[in-house]
Amino acid sequence: MDDFSPADLKTILHSKRAHLYYLEHCHVLVNGGRVEYVTDQGKQSLYWNIPIANTTTLLLGTGTSITQAAMRELAKAGVMVGFCGGGGTPLFTAGERELDIAWQSPQSEYRPTEYLQYWVGFWFDESKRLAAAKQLQLARLERICGQWSDNRQLREAGFSIDETRLSEALQASAHAITQAVDHTGLLTEEARLSKLLFRLAAQASHYGEFTRAKRGNGSDPANRFLDHGNYLAYGLGATATWVLGLPHGLAILHGKTRRGGLVFDAADLVKDAIILPQAFVSAMRGDDEQSFRQCCIEQLLRSEALDFMIDQLKTIATTQGRASA
Repeated sequence: MDDFSPADLKTILHSKRAHLYYLEHCHVLVNGGRVEYVTDQGKQSLYWNIPIANTTTLLLGTGTSITQAAMRELAKAGVMVGFCGGGGTPLFTAGERELDIAWQSPQSEYRPTEYLQYWVGFWFDESKRLAAAKQLQLARLERICGQWSDNRQLREAGFSIDETRLSEALQASAHAITQAVDHTGLLTEEARLSKLLFRLAAQASHYGEFTRAKRGNGSDPANRFLDHGNYLAYGLGATATWVLGLPHGLAILHGKTRRGGLVFDAADLVKDAIILPQAFVSAMRGDDEQSFRQCCIEQLLRSEALDFMIDQLKTIATTQGRASA
């Protein structure tokens, strides 16, 4: 069998990788050629291996540190690294009201630029960027329908959605999306549907009254789980855009002047479909944060969420980019 170097690890398809890590109160380093994280147990230090060839995202939370050597190996393997606060919520903010993500992206000067060329081919045209945003939002609706309807895992967990109301809501939203004349109209419709989905999810899980709070301000478990779980989707969004070589600033919907906007766009494809119902299920079940995160990761893997995100971004790039050629 031919040997391969750590630099070759990033050629393994990210969409097929199985691990997304959130670490806290540990030290990440290279030990014996492997990337490991170290935890303290009394007077002992315990070393745990991170299989970087099979990892998409590493979130470093409270009380963590990482060596330069570990960052080098993670970059070679194409692992997206994000620094965040407790529970996965980022420490770094882009202003008083809006949270941003501080990602450490693996760098390479020799990555293919096929999809970047398609993307910039339409991005500077307002009408084509609007068409791309509509394409993304319609794909989001299809994903919600596929994940909420006739879902055995959700049903067994006590999440009983009103199929008729869900179908009517998604159909009405699809119509509003296609009729939107600008990005403001799309964002308004996105917010309107999200509010309705929260209500449907609360009813499906028998959660009771629910009001979505601003990030970090929710005291009830569903709000906290939504905050924490969404950042798992953002991690996958950052990975998907990196795989395709798309800069995070080239957003098509969420604020084209914000550096991380495209990450939020990509996360939209799976956030409401996977994270939202799981947040209410875990809240009703009394899960702790670790159990909730594990459920989300399992759902994201089972539904091949990263595959879906990459495929949709590729489709948008080629559809809109070729139309501009």
